[in-house]
Amino acid sequence: MTLFQILGLAVIQGAAELLPVSSSAHVIVAEKLMGLDPTAPEMTLLLVMLHTGTMFAVIVYFWKSWKESFFASRKVFWESARFIFAATLVTGIVGLVLKSLIEKIFMKDVPHAEIEQLFGNMNLISTALAAVGLLILYAGIRTRAAAGRDCAMDLKKSCYVGAIQGICLPFRGFSRSGATISTGLLLGISRRKIEEFSFALAVALTPPVIAREAMRLLHDKHDPSFSAAGLAGMFMPSILGMVFSFFAGLLALKWLSSWLEVGRWHLFGIYCLAASAVVFALHQSGF
Repeated sequence: MTLFQILGLAVIQGAAELLPVSSSAHVIVAEKLMGLDPTAPEMTLLLVMLHTGTMFAVIVYFWKSWKESFFASRKVFWESARFIFAATLVTGIVGLVLKSLIEKIFMKDVPHAEIEQLFGNMNLISTALAAVGLLILYAGIRTRAAAGRDCAMDLKKSCYVGAIQGICLPFRGFSRSGATISTGLLLGISRRKIEEFSFALAVALTPPVIAREAMRLLHDKHDPSFSAAGLAGMFMPSILGMVFSFFAGLLALKWLSSWLEVGRWHLFGIYCLAASAVVFALHQSGF
């Protein structure tokens, strides 16, 4: 990969990851336009490291509000931690079940099937973008019609949000932030609370995803890049991309928060539907 490619992917990831438009779908399409293979180990590693950069952007951006919301007292902290843990646990269960079903049933004829092999499937990406676009659009319109609701987060609601997040994991194009924030809005949670909770879940989820990808690389001993030099060659571009995605993520978060607060959430749904149509058209044209 060239420096220009890394910079471009990092900016796309950093901006799109923290907007409800599916960063992975945008990055995969960009990789294909650049002639890169989205399913290659070095590309999936880069994507994970770009997620790491945006995770740090989330921590920096939300730290002040998290201190007020999650660290106001010992009781509030442990209650918030319980909700985040429960949501993350449900996410893991749903994600692993979906992964197993897809690999063992829908990919049963594929030798050494791994869910990552579907990450470049443009039909799936287009469908997932359309699905999350409709969810965001519905949540945005429904929330505007029911302005003023502010239900408290509880264990049941946190598990619902976690389950939706689990559905997002195997499907590139089904935006994690778009789906979780929309679910929270439909449950009556305030815009600020669900935004803070959704991105707290992202911070909790990112380290296990990074660890899984690292293990996948270490076990891929038949890959020609599996060597000290090969691994170093993969990690260095990924670290550089992580830095770029951090700064792009900070800018995207400011945009997201402003649109969410002024009731423009549904516009992200319209964008996802348009992006789905573009991806579908590109695929039909032989892209």
